[in-house]
Amino acid sequence: MHRSPDGDTLYRSEAPRLARYFRRRSPLDEVADLVQESFRRLLGVTSNVDHPQSYLSRIASNLVRDRAATSARHHEAAQLPFDDDAVAGPDPHRQLEARDAVARLEAALATLKPKTRDIFLMHRLEGLSYAQIADAMDMSVKGVEKQIAKALVVLRRRVGPL
Repeated sequence: MHRSPDGDTLYRSEAPRLARYFRRRSPLDEVADLVQESFRRLLGVTSNVDHPQSYLSRIASNLVRDRAATSARHHEAAQLPFDDDAVAGPDPHRQLEARDAVARLEAALATLKPKTRDIFLMHRLEGLSYAQIADAMDMSVKGVEKQIAKALVVLRRRVGPL
């Protein structure tokens, strides 16, 4: 059976790699916190993970995605549009169409296998390259391409062009 390295050894070997990953994707003042949070989550799951390096990569990817989504929500909430629609009020027909489109997309995403959905969202929402996703998911670039193609086929069939 494969024995996982102890916490100190794992931290010394993986913390610099995680820091480089986060430096490319987050503000510098958040890098140390993100590295610590990655290890906290790893230790919170179990101490007997077969491939802790891969698991840390996945945790790091999820942290970046979560932070980006939170940041986008805060950014949208802070924006105040200045146009005639704000005075006249929103168009209820347009709102209904938008809600319907979002509901169809969410329903279509829910039909995807979790791995396929995660890969698709990492590429489309986080803007990660196929190589970055392959590294985070511990798979080949060709495998990532196939998963995204599968997702696009299902989503286009259910929702329309993306």
